[in-house]
Formats: sequence, structure tokens, C-alpha cells
Amino acid sequence: MPSESEPEVRTVSGVLRGCREAGRAVFRGIRYAEPPVGALRFAAPHPVRGWDGVRQAFAFGPPPPQPGAFGTAPQAAGDDWLTLNVWTPEPDPAAGLPVLVWIPGGGYLVGCSGLPEYDGGHLAAGGTVVVTLNYRLGFEGFGQLDGAPANRGLLDQVAALEWVRDNIRAFGGDPDRVTVVGQSAGGGSVAALLAMPRAAGLFRRAVAQSVPGTFFSPDLAADVTAACAAELGVRPTLADLSAVPPDRLPAVGQAISAKILQWRERWGQITHRPIPFAPVVDGDVLPATPWRALADGAARDVDLLVGHTRDEHRLFSLLDGVLGQVTPEQTGTALRMLAPGPDGARRYREAFPAATDEQLYELVNADWLFRMPSLHLADAHLAGGGRAYLYELTWPAPGLGGDLGACHGLDVPLVFGNLTSGQPAMLIGDPPPPAAHELSGQLREAWTTFAATGDPGWPSYDAGRRTRIFDGRSTVAAYPEDASRLLWRDHTFGALPLLA
Repeated sequence: MPSESEPEVRTVSGVLRGCREAGRAVFRGIRYAEPPVGALRFAAPHPVRGWDGVRQAFAFGPPPPQPGAFGTAPQAAGDDWLTLNVWTPEPDPAAGLPVLVWIPGGGYLVGCSGLPEYDGGHLAAGGTVVVTLNYRLGFEGFGQLDGAPANRGLLDQVAALEWVRDNIRAFGGDPDRVTVVGQSAGGGSVAALLAMPRAAGLFRRAVAQSVPGTFFSPDLAADVTAACAAELGVRPTLADLSAVPPDRLPAVGQAISAKILQWRERWGQITHRPIPFAPVVDGDVLPATPWRALADGAARDVDLLVGHTRDEHRLFSLLDGVLGQVTPEQTGTALRMLAPGPDGARRYREAFPAATDEQLYELVNADWLFRMPSLHLADAHLAGGGRAYLYELTWPAPGLGGDLGACHGLDVPLVFGNLTSGQPAMLIGDPPPPAAHELSGQLREAWTTFAATGDPGWPSYDAGRRTRIFDGRSTVAAYPEDASRLLWRDHTFGALPLLA
């Protein structure tokens, strides 16, 4: 029998029993699609089968296959990868609370919803139902294969949103007030969902944090597949790759990344950072890039909140071992490969005449990978008749010696309020300073208010480029990275081509 400490909810497929934590009901490891193995390998997600009796929802489901990096080692074994988790103030069908659906990031290679930084308790405390989900990663989710649907990871996300539509009312949520949220690859996924006909009508609002500009053409994705198959010693066919055990595939992504420079003449910019997998603009699942689709009005009825951090790339420089040690040659290569236009390198140096080589290296990397794609998403949504809100996180976090500034990933612990748990909490510092608690409260209030009303608390983005600046003293001002904006003004973030 259900109890106050173990609440039960009846979903379309069957009854789930959860638990209570800090006064909130929590349901973990809920299957939203059948395990994509066996006959369902490399297929679109298959609807979940119903069950009799009561199914416990106490533990997170196993993460999709991935390299053991960034704290993403599996919490549980098994192939039940397509699960989600729900935190709710009260599982009352009459509550009608706004819903936040979080899509984890991780370069489309790693990530899972069971990480401590994604605990939804603090966000749910603000009167919001919080959902976090797993989706297929790496080759399982994004490898291009003839005979298999493209962008299977994105199709998983659509299946999770369909589950939310059909079931979230039983958990106290309002299916007509669903906001999809993601950071990094999760932000790229949100951008893709805005452009996908299959996702239309499944969410009313979207929050895209640090949107990566990397979307692949089918030719580029197919060439990466051929390289992966060669690495495994098999043909690049559905039959041969289906015979490779799922736990072997993540290693191929690592192997390709480790020697990706050998494909520089063919793959171009993705060899710089290395990025072996990303959403594919296949013309079906994803008909166009998010920037083109939004400019054409594809999601004009969806409210958009989008932004980035100021020092997006410094975390990657730390991980690459070049922070504070960037050479003029490395800066020259980055400018030559990433700066927009045939004279982009010269224009960067002229736009930032006092910048050191390291500062230019950080700027062009951050602009190409996250800052300008995020800004252009707001511009495209405005051009397509939609309403957008823009933000930039500029608070220089004191963690790790304070060397990273407002780096990539800093927004995750601040948005979730998990300032002392999970690897991103290292960016905050121990103990978290009062400014971190204050800033976290501001971001959580903005995100949950946006989910509830469509207004995060500052003026919408328009020709004046009004932007919320999150810092020690948060303000609203014109977009602060104007020099970069002008450099990238005429650039189009298109599907990255196969060069040769």
C-alpha cells in the first residue's frame, strides 16, 4: 500500500512507487521507452510496455554506454538506458505546476541524468516539477547509418517529451506548461528540438544554455561512421555495426578523438576541438539547422531563453593542459580555422588590439563553439517572429584557484542549486561564497518563473539587444560582447560539410 513516505503514481503504463526527500516526492529510473538493444538496436525508440502491480522507482537507471569520464561512470548495470526521473512538490493531478525537463550535456559523448549535479530537489522546491532524462550518446545516438534513423539520441528526447505529455499531470505537472532545458550538448539538443517537426507541440518554452554551433551534414557524419567502422575492423553497415557489443562502441569515439588530426583536411573545424558526434541535418528528423529553422518561423510560438557564459573555453584549455601556456602558433591555428570569413584572423586581431595570444585563443574558441551560436539563436528566433530572452553569466567563480572565470559549465550548479555536490561544484569553491548562493537563487528564480509565465524577469531581446548579465551585481544592458558580435554578424552557422 502507498504511504506518506513512499507515494504512488499511476502512469499510462502502470503504477510507480517513489520516495520522499526533503518533503518532495521523487521517482527515479522510470522507463520511457523499451531498451534499445537486440532487434531495437539503432532503431527509433519503441513505446514502453505496460506492467501489472507496482514498480519501484527508487534508483536511477543505468546510463547509456559511454567512456568513463567526468564522473559519468555507471551507477547501475544493464541496458535500460532510456529512463527519466521526476521531482515534484506533490504528486497531485490537480496541482497543475509548471514542468522543467532537463537534457544533460556532455559533448554528445558522455552524460547521464543520475549525476549529483542534476538533482532536481532545489528546483522543485520553487513549485516546479523537474524531469531529468537519459538519451543515447556517441555512435549509439548519433552515428550515421544507412537503414537506421538519424539522430536517435534526439528521437529519444522526443519520446521522453511524449511520456511527459501523457503522464506528467499525475505527478502534479501541467502538460501545457512544459519547458525543455539543456546546457552544452543539452543546449544543442534543445536547439535541435526547436527545429524538429516531431517535437512540435511537446513543449511551450525552451531554455538553451551554451548552445554549440556544431551540426553535421550527412556526408560528414557518414565519413565519421566509416572511420569508426575501420577502427573496429568492420564494414560501415547496419549489420556489421549492430554486431559490435554496445559496451565496445564508446571506445571508438575516444580512439577517433585521439587521432582526429589525421582527418583535418576532410573534417575541418571539428578536428580542432575534437567533436566526432553531433546532430545531423539529415533532412528528415532534423530538416534544417536550428538557426535556419527558427529564422523561418519553425518555433515562433515557443518562448526562448538562451545565453552563455563569458569565459566559455577556459575549462577546455585547463583540460587540454594549455591554460596559461598557449603559444602564438596555437593562437594562429585557432584563428585560421575558426574565425569567420577569409580574413577572420586579421579582423580578430584588429578588433582586440590589446589582447594577448592567449586571450585571442580563448575568444575565438569561445565565440565559435558556444557564444556566437547562442547569440545567433536569439537573433534567428526574433527574425522568425518568436520571443526570446538573452543572458550572459559573467561572475568569476573562485573555485580551482579562480583561474577559470565564468567558464563553461558554471551555470549548471547555479541553476540546480547544487553548490556542494557533483564535479561542477568544484568551480564554485568550498565552501561556496555568499555570492554563489545569491546568484544561484537569481538563476533558479528566473528559470522557474520563465517556466511558469514565459517571462524570466527582464525585457525580451530586441533590436536593442537587451541582455541580463548575471554577476555579483546583476544588471540588464546591451549585449556586452559587441566586438565579437560584429565579427560574426554575417556568418551563417550551417551544417558542417565534408571538405574532401
